[in-house]
Order: sequence, then C-alpha cells, then structure tokens
Amino acid sequence: MVNDSVDDSGYTGDVSPGGPPGVRRIGGITLTKLAVDPQMSNNCYLLRCTETDELVLVDAAADAPRLLELVGDGSLTTVVTTHQHWDHHRALAEVVAATGAMVVAGEADADAITEQTGVEVTRRVGDGDRIAVGTCDLEVIHVAGHTPGSICLYWPEGGGHLLTGDSLFPGGVGNTRGDADAFRQLLGDVEAKLFGALPDGTWFYPGHGGDSTLGAERPHLDEWRTRGW
Repeated sequence: MVNDSVDDSGYTGDVSPGGPPGVRRIGGITLTKLAVDPQMSNNCYLLRCTETDELVLVDAAADAPRLLELVGDGSLTTVVTTHQHWDHHRALAEVVAATGAMVVAGEADADAITEQTGVEVTRRVGDGDRIAVGTCDLEVIHVAGHTPGSICLYWPEGGGHLLTGDSLFPGGVGNTRGDADAFRQLLGDVEAKLFGALPDGTWFYPGHGGDSTLGAERPHLDEWRTRGW
C-alpha cells in the first residue's frame, strides 16, 4: 500500500545555485530540487521511485556534471523538458548521452527542443498522458501560453504535487512578453486546468525560485488578470 504522507526533513523549497539541494519524500516518490546557473537560477527536479529506485529528471537546465552526480549509479529512465526555452535544456544533450534516458516533451514544443539541442524527443505528450516514475505515474497537463507546448506534471500523493515549469510561479503566471493573446491563453489554461481541477492543498514547484500552493495563490487570480502579467 502506498504511503501518502509527506516527509519534509527540513525541506523549504528554497535552493540556490551552488548550494545543497532540497529533498522531500512524497508518498512513493522522493523529490530532489536543485538550482543551477547563477544568472538564470533554474530549478531542476530529480524524482526517484522509492520502490524501484528508477529516476526521472525534469528540466536538464544546466550544469550536467552536477545533475549526473545527483543521478549517481541510479537508473535515469527519462528526462522531461517542460518547455522549449533555451535555459531549460542546456544540459539535455550531455545528460542523455551519459545515461541513454528517454526524452519527453510537449507535442507543440518538441521540434523546437530538437532543433535547439540536437536531441531527438523520444516521446511527445499532451493532456492526460502519463509518465512513469517507477511504479508511480505523473499526469501531463498541457498549459499553453508561455510556449505553445509547455507542460506541467501532477501526482496526487501527499495532498497533491505539481511541477509547473515556467507556467505558474508564486505571484503570477509565466512571462508572455507583452503578448496579450498569449497571456489570456496562459491565464485561462492555468485557471481551468490547475486552479479549476486540483485541490487548494496542491504544492507546486516552478522552474525558477521558491514553491507555493494553489490555495495561497488562488485569491490573486483577478489581480493577475487586471495587471495583465
């Protein structure tokens, strides 16, 4: 039987490039959060199945040696790239070459990721698809707007946990660079597919910076809509 408890062990969600990772156990998955690159401060997430020890890396953003050190002798089965922006896949080619991991990305971003990295996307995913972390499954949620093929990853254990890439942060949705249509698309998808479908207790992990919960951010949706970013 899966244990739905969360073992924080001092986890805060606050990590910095060059510093130690944050680690927490969430039911059948152990999540390790690592920040890389002092300029961009991208978050990378290594997920380990506690039953099989199989690993999935979300966003091989930079610093392949550090990421491979985290993987160690473990079996890295998959690298997921949340979206096509360059700062989220700079270490993809090196990590895949060293591990032979499968590459997963959103359907609408896959070609751009291959063009930018030279790495073939093994599997293109969309709404409702599942990505295995050993015996556990992540549900893919397609959230367009920041990029056409941005994806979030959700699993319900321990009250719900969500990897949001650059689609949702504490304090607002991702940057749409002044594109009003893209902003409306992004906020609409975030409202319908995340806030409208998942519980307030869902803890989310963004592509940069600290974490939050949907419940903490929900009161600010109208404010985000009004300000337009």
